Amino acid sequence: MIFMNATLKNITAMLIFGSIGLFVRNIELASSQIALVRGFVGAFILFIAMVCLHKKINRNALIKNLRYLLIAGVAIGFNWIFLFQAYNYTTIATATLTYYLAPTFVVLLSPFILKESLSLFKIICVILSLLGMALVAGIFNDNQSGVNDFIGVLYGISAALFYAIVVLANKFFKDISAIDSSIAQLLLASIILLPYVIYQGNSWSMSGFSLLSLAILGIIHTGIAYLLYFSSLQELPAQKVAIFSYLDPVTAIILSTVLLAEPMSISQWIGAVLILGSLLVSELFKKNN
Repeated sequence: MIFMNATLKNITAMLIFGSIGLFVRNIELASSQIALVRGFVGAFILFIAMVCLHKKINRNALIKNLRYLLIAGVAIGFNWIFLFQAYNYTTIATATLTYYLAPTFVVLLSPFILKESLSLFKIICVILSLLGMALVAGIFNDNQSGVNDFIGVLYGISAALFYAIVVLANKFFKDISAIDSSIAQLLLASIILLPYVIYQGNSWSMSGFSLLSLAILGIIHTGIAYLLYFSSLQELPAQKVAIFSYLDPVTAIILSTVLLAEPMSISQWIGAVLILGSLLVSELFKKNN
């Protein structure tokens, strides 16, 4: 991994993220349990990477940003729970697309939290994104048979809202490295989830294949993918990173339709284009708006 250039690291991370749904589907645990393990394993892998790279965690930076780290940690925990629930109720493509409403929520909340202006261009992109969400969710369809799909969409939207909170909380971080904040957020998410998981009292028994899927989710999809992603950020321009991020939902859609044969209607494809297209256009013309 250390010999990969920044572009390849970022692209690899996005492709890994895009396959998360395939593995979550095979884990025989509650969503809260999966999120708990993912947070602990991811934080551990990142910590080991820091040790190997002879880097130390900046404790002063952690203390200075503790309030927003806590907010982000709570939001990450619930973000994962709702996203994993979305995978259980609807197709991976639909769950991923509704989850990608997070940037739209960030734009809508920014005037209130970050005091940023909301231009006409941004408003148009938000409207197109929300219209795309409605098409993906099948709101305009008369078919009432997809109750589970609709529940999955609601879970996906909830996950997007919590991820938007994570993004906004990170905007307030000061003098802290990306890997330090990531370890702290993952660890805090797991610590906060632990009492809830214990209270639920769900069984931890699972098959060998389920255990393997959980290990891959924690080690590869969290620890390694986060390490690749954050190590690429310092070398790539922000706009390039934003554009590469669309490999995540595209990968999820391809895997969902090709490997799992999960159907997408014409209206859902149009919705996907509206959601991803409006977000991409917004990123490309961000500096001018």
